Amino acid sequence: MTMKEKLQLLLSSEVIPDLEAAIDELFEAISDGKNATSEQRADLEEIREMRTECYAILEELDRDELEDDEIEALYEELIEMKSNDGDDDEA
Repeated sequence: MTMKEKLQLLLSSEVIPDLEAAIDELFEAISDGKNATSEQRADLEEIREMRTECYAILEELDRDELEDDEIEALYEELIEMKSNDGDDDEA
């Protein structure tokens, strides 16, 4: 499997679904409380932007617009982010 394929798989099967789940959770928390805090709204906007960026990366991959070193750097960054999220859960 190429690094490009690994990045596409990571984005489509893990990162984007995780972001969408976080968006759903925030929407639920906001609707349950009826009054969203500014922090919740900021978090929601940030997660939406991240999801948009992930979709943009997938499109760039489909059009072969990214160099191999860019693909590898993005992959490593996403793996690091995911492992840091796991660390947060254990703390």
